[in-house]
Amino acid sequence: MSGQNTQSGVVFLKSNRIILRPIERTDIPQIIKWVNDPDVRQYISIIFPMMETDEQEWFDNLHRRKPNDMVFGIVVDEKFIGNMGVHGISWTNGTATTGAFIGEKEYRGKGYGTEAKMLLLHYLFHTLNLHKVCSTVIAYNKRSYAYSMKCWYKEEGRRKAQLYRKGQYWDEVLLAVFREDWEPLWEVFAREHNL
Repeated sequence: MSGQNTQSGVVFLKSNRIILRPIERTDIPQIIKWVNDPDVRQYISIIFPMMETDEQEWFDNLHRRKPNDMVFGIVVDEKFIGNMGVHGISWTNGTATTGAFIGEKEYRGKGYGTEAKMLLLHYLFHTLNLHKVCSTVIAYNKRSYAYSMKCWYKEEGRRKAQLYRKGQYWDEVLLAVFREDWEPLWEVFAREHNL
């Protein structure tokens, strides 16, 4: 699928460099490739081999969980490079949890995750009227931690020795960003990206 045009023409959110669009059934083979890759899997919650039937079931369940869960494909230059989701939206409390990964290795470390997260946060704060968005990261995932900090997340605490990876227990870092703290950052980001 690498190099193949995976742009369906659907655009949900857009900046100058990226598009966020709903995940499609045709994305499943690529997602399976990514989540089974040890280099990706070490940073996500999936620990067992994933088969196409597993991902088909996950995809079908997404539609049943709307509007509390949404997953978007991150598209750069018509190439599907990763996923970004919002989960467990609490309409009463105005909160949700996000998660993301860039599956295509050559697109990592170029700011696409930060840009995608800023677009998603704008949607969550300005359209869905949420006031707090949470995330978690395993303590050794320095890249995810750093990009979360660029999006103005703050560390709220740690679940000590919560996750077992690489033959040992690691802290799960609890992160959150509040709309009022994030707004000034968005103004700068929007100016710099001509949004």
